[in-house]
Amino acid sequence: RLTRHVQRTLGAEDAGRKLDEVRAQALAASFTSYLTVAREAGFSDCTPGRFLMPGDLAGSPALTFAPLPQPADTPRGSLWREVAGRYDAYKREVVRPFFRDHFARIDRQVVLVDALSAIHAGPQAVEDLRRTMAEILMAFRPGRNAFLTSIFTGQKVEKVLFAATKADHLHHTQHPRLTAIMEAMLRDAKSRADFAGAETMALSLASLRSTVEETLTRDGATLNAVRGRLLTGKRATMFPGLLPIDPARLLSPARQGAEAWLDADYALMGFAPARLTLRPGEGPPHIRLDRAAEFLIGDRL
Repeated sequence: RLTRHVQRTLGAEDAGRKLDEVRAQALAASFTSYLTVAREAGFSDCTPGRFLMPGDLAGSPALTFAPLPQPADTPRGSLWREVAGRYDAYKREVVRPFFRDHFARIDRQVVLVDALSAIHAGPQAVEDLRRTMAEILMAFRPGRNAFLTSIFTGQKVEKVLFAATKADHLHHTQHPRLTAIMEAMLRDAKSRADFAGAETMALSLASLRSTVEETLTRDGATLNAVRGRLLTGKRATMFPGLLPIDPARLLSPARQGAEAWLDADYALMGFAPARLTLRPGEGPPHIRLDRAAEFLIGDRL
C-alpha cells in the first residue's frame, strides 16, 4: 500500500512548477519511507543507500530529492530541475568519492548477503537479490594486479567473497544448501560481469555465533533446529524449514515472478548475540570465519 501511495504521490507531482523547499523535503521523506519499507520487506536494491543511513548528511539538501517524472517544460528554478541537480550532486559528491577513496585502494572484497531474509520474504525478494548481486559485481574493477597495472590504473579486486550471513540461524546440515544457493546466484551474477581473472567464492558464515543446535521430535519426525535468545530477551527454538537441495527450486519461481513459495514456508527469527564468558586467549564463537580469512588473505600470510 505504501508503494502505491508513494508512486501516486511522486507521479502526480507537478515537477515543472517553481521549487518549494518544504514540498521537496516532503517528497524526499515519502521516498525514504518507501525505501525503509522495501528493506524491511526483504528487498536488497534499496538505493540511494544514504537515505536509509544518512549519517552526517541527515537533513541536508544533498538528500532532499526523489524520483519525479520529467515534465514537458523544465524551466530554471523548477522543482524537477532542482531535484535533478541535487541527484547529480549526490552522485558527484557522495558516490564517486566513495568509489575513488575506498574501492580504488582495495584488492580483496567481502560482500555480505542476507540470503535467508530474502528467502523468508519470498520469491520477489530473492529475484531482487539475484539482480543486486550482478549489479554489485559490475561496480567492481575485477582482475589480477600486475606491478605496472596497479601503478597506472589503480588496484583491481583480485578476490571477492560472497558470504551468506546468519549461518547460525540454520542447523549445520543445511549450510551446504545455503552455500549452493549463493553459488547459483553468483554464477548468474558472473555471467553479466567481465571478471578478467578475478577469483570468487561463496560461503555460509556467522562472524559471531548466537545459537546452539538442538534436535526436536515432532509427530515422530526428527527436526534439526537451533536455539538462542531473541532480541526481546526470550529464549526460543526455531526450525526454519528445509532449504531445497537444488537451488533452482528457489531461483526458477523467483525469475518467473511468483508471489509466494508454492511448496514450502521458510521461517526466520532475530537472535541476539550470545552472552560470552571467554578466557584470555579465546576468540568468540563463529562459523567459518577462519575459512573466509584464508580465502581473502591466506596467500599473504
